[in-house]
Amino acid sequence: MEKTDENEAACSCTEGSDDGDNEFGKNLRRVLTGAVIYAAAILSGLYSDAPAMLIVLLFLFAYFVIGGIIVKAAILNIFRGRVFDENFLMTVATAGAFFIGDYSEAVAVMLFFQVGELFQSYAVGKSRRSIAALMDIRPDYAYLKRGAEFIRVMPEEVAKGETIQVKPGEKIPLDGIITAGSSFVDTKALTGESIPREVYIGEPVISGSINLNGVIEIRTEKEYSEGTVKKILELVENAGSRKAPVEHFITKFARVYTPIVVGVAILLAILPPLVTGGDIKTWLYRALTFLVISCPCALVISIPLGFFGGIGGASRAGILVKGSNYLEALRNIETVVMDKTGTLTKGSFLVRKIIPAADKRFAGNDKILEIAAYAESFSSHPISKSLRLAYDKELMKERITDVEEIAGHGVKAVFDGRNVYVGNIKMMQRYGIHIEEMTDRVGQESSHESCQESNTKPGSILSNEAGTIIHVAYDEQYIGAILIADELKEDAKEAVEKLKAASIKVVMLTGDSNQVAAYVANELGIDEYYSELLPVDKVEIMERFLGKAAFVGDGINDAPVLARADVGIAMGGLGSDAAIEAADVVIMNDMPSKIHAAIKISKRTIKIVRENIVFALVIKTMVLILAAFGYATMWAAVFADVGVAFLAILNSMRVIKGDKAT
Repeated sequence: MEKTDENEAACSCTEGSDDGDNEFGKNLRRVLTGAVIYAAAILSGLYSDAPAMLIVLLFLFAYFVIGGIIVKAAILNIFRGRVFDENFLMTVATAGAFFIGDYSEAVAVMLFFQVGELFQSYAVGKSRRSIAALMDIRPDYAYLKRGAEFIRVMPEEVAKGETIQVKPGEKIPLDGIITAGSSFVDTKALTGESIPREVYIGEPVISGSINLNGVIEIRTEKEYSEGTVKKILELVENAGSRKAPVEHFITKFARVYTPIVVGVAILLAILPPLVTGGDIKTWLYRALTFLVISCPCALVISIPLGFFGGIGGASRAGILVKGSNYLEALRNIETVVMDKTGTLTKGSFLVRKIIPAADKRFAGNDKILEIAAYAESFSSHPISKSLRLAYDKELMKERITDVEEIAGHGVKAVFDGRNVYVGNIKMMQRYGIHIEEMTDRVGQESSHESCQESNTKPGSILSNEAGTIIHVAYDEQYIGAILIADELKEDAKEAVEKLKAASIKVVMLTGDSNQVAAYVANELGIDEYYSELLPVDKVEIMERFLGKAAFVGDGINDAPVLARADVGIAMGGLGSDAAIEAADVVIMNDMPSKIHAAIKISKRTIKIVRENIVFALVIKTMVLILAAFGYATMWAAVFADVGVAFLAILNSMRVIKGDKAT
């Protein structure tokens, strides 16, 4: 069954806006006015000697006040080629009731139909307002720096690289880097997390967050149209356009079902009187009752509302689902394939241990870290950043010269007039740096090509840890090694346990070494993992699980796999264009435990949608049979149509009112 613009007006559907609220109020006043006139017509017939024609006119007036918009929509739709919709069914059924003299029932059917539409309108508006409130992240203005002043402009007017000021209580209008001040920012609308995040100079902030207590200045990194807030709003607005298979089925079902029941109603009105000689008025009444019952409102309205509620419930939990088709697909997931770095781990490397050479004539721990930090001071690599962070002192760049980065090996430079070498074992071998005295303390036998891979061997001092080993040499002498490791996310183990408890297989893919992969898999309880993979290798392995598999990645280097998976889930997608573009679902607060929450919300949504389908079909079928044999009146028909739709809508609202996140 299709709904035209006129039909939507008849249904009083709102978009959660002020206009929608005004439309709801207008329709409510119209229905209440018609109900008063309807009551006056009934009372006039029961307790006064008013002329019969006056009473009929009162009923007719009440009918058009309440249902005039329905009749108008039915007539317009006929000229548009859309005959068999709910407006047509209600108009024919109630007009027929007037024709056979059942004035009171004709108005009652239209009245209760419109009451049901008001409840529907309220439910739809509530669900949309729920999401709108949770996603109230659209900034209204920005304070742009012009000379020594800040002027108020629209966010769209701010260019990349300009400076804006955000005061306490204001939304951050554009993505950028803090250049002045510090504050706490509230990201609840984006991530679902209630704990504010403290930010300082040099840290990135994303649009849609709320600045809580300090005045900060931000250098914009993106224009508004390319920023986080704009992309998230577009996702929410477009989510309803991607329908689940069950929604497409119900739409097609209604288009076939409605003409059939109209045909059956016509036969029910004509054939029995011709064959049996029965009273034509009796059979016409049954046929009209049949038409009222047959309206598929409960199916056509409650099912999309159920999915919309599921998407809204997911948003409350910090999970963006791009469409109801992806929400339905999540229910069937049997395997979750996960990237390691940025998904199960934080993707932020920290210095875990410094091991000086056995011969300590050359340097201690501080000197090893100082040389490594200076040598890596020109690199933006995460490992280089971790070394500078651990050193935590101002770097005087004049102390380091002739920096040469050697791909796959490390960095060679001149520090305080002496040659320094920082990198993996290949780097040391390349320049003839002898490290035999470290063999029993830091395993050297690995032939890994990248300095990001672990050289740890069982039995060494680092055998119970996994990470990246950076070797350091000064003035042609080996002085020690630094262990750098990624951190597991706090809820990573919980995420794996929840998925396995739900009988979902968990697989880990990583480009890191087998040693590191084995360590992470063992810590988290993952039975199957693949290591030392290139992006193309991840795609090939992902294809082995296709059918009912989701891939979870950080959305940057995992974009090809995210796009290939049955359901692509991006972790930490805030501010990441690749995540938003490639993934079907975005976990906005970077918590892997939300994967299980998303699947749980999906299963709950589909369960409620199926309950609505079964409930509506069973009740309608029963009452249709009763009506055909004369055991159901139009009052029963009103229950079978409006009552079932109302109960189905209430059931759909359970999705929105479900647990915030589990």
